Amino acid sequence: MSKLLSQKITPSPMPAEISVVDLIDGYFTAYNSARLREICHLLSREVMKEGVTVGLSLSGAMTPAGLGVSVIAPLMRNGFIDWIISTGANLYHDMHYGLGLDLYASSPFLDDVKLRQEGRIRIYDIIFDYDVLLGTDAFIRQILKAEPFQKRMGTAEFHYLLGRYVSEVERKLGVKHPSLLATAYECGVPIYTSSPGDSSIGMNVAAMALEGSKLVIDPMLDVNETAAIVYSARESDIPDVEGKSAALIIGGGSPKNFLLQTQPQLHEVLGLEERGHDYFIQVTDARPDTGGLSGATPNEAVSWGKVDPEELPNTVVCYTDSTIALPILTAYVINQCEPRPLKRLYDRRDELLAKLKADYEAAKQRPSHPAPEPISIGVTKQPVATYPCGTPIRNSRH
Repeated sequence: MSKLLSQKITPSPMPAEISVVDLIDGYFTAYNSARLREICHLLSREVMKEGVTVGLSLSGAMTPAGLGVSVIAPLMRNGFIDWIISTGANLYHDMHYGLGLDLYASSPFLDDVKLRQEGRIRIYDIIFDYDVLLGTDAFIRQILKAEPFQKRMGTAEFHYLLGRYVSEVERKLGVKHPSLLATAYECGVPIYTSSPGDSSIGMNVAAMALEGSKLVIDPMLDVNETAAIVYSARESDIPDVEGKSAALIIGGGSPKNFLLQTQPQLHEVLGLEERGHDYFIQVTDARPDTGGLSGATPNEAVSWGKVDPEELPNTVVCYTDSTIALPILTAYVINQCEPRPLKRLYDRRDELLAKLKADYEAAKQRPSHPAPEPISIGVTKQPVATYPCGTPIRNSRH
């Protein structure tokens, strides 16, 4: 029997005191506990190495539960997360902690009409005053008036600036544990949002536009920047160490797809190498058969070129609550892995983008490989040149 696929279950009584490593290795034996154990092993033994670039996608209400401060920030400080794609809501609610505003653990079975009358907001079993929203909104609108925001930018630069201001507030208030945004700013971890208008941050940006703000958030800049990060992951800059790319997916939604689509952007659209991410790790409670798994399983992602088919053994999906899995896998990794040097990818965005652009221009000059006849749309009868992958090259002169 293959040792790779099978491990003898040797149950023993639970001791009164046990470490997180012994708990996971000895008692997470089957079903999704075993998948979580496999994630912990894959992360600690292969992914959290210096030659691997780790991208995190974050959806679901993780930061209101405090996981931005308690879990994701430590992972960044230890060099275990190199870049992030998050919902705007997670970044907005993360700011509450950085601004010294209070959220409370409560019950999901409260009277919501009464909460509304009392001026309180509920996120399942998290409760906070309506003034928390108003205070955060006021802070966002105030800093958006600053000169650095008066231009067109991608979401990485936007969140870097937000993080800088939040970090300064935390310093003045004496906040003991930095927020996700402030930590990303300090560690040079770029944070992207695939839907920048879909959050209270985007709502406040829109409000400032009515007042004449020159800020324009352009997510198309993010498409190329994130592709450049993944493209550069192939070169580790470490002698005799192959560079690899890891996708660590918490939840699903748009952030998951935005992380995974970097590979089709490289080969399908830009005509560069086709390889796929080397590691695919997801924690989710969604199902693929209802269309709700947001990019579906690793096997299906292979068909899109999002995951390297040779690396399917390095893919794990654990179907469980992210608020359970994320603290556990973080505790395991921090216990088992030495901190990695910070890659500070935010500081290297221009360099990485220039490399991507140069290679894209070079790819357009290479002779095309044989490709299927293009679909006729009745516009031209001339042969259509294609990139190596078969995508038509559109000449800007036409």
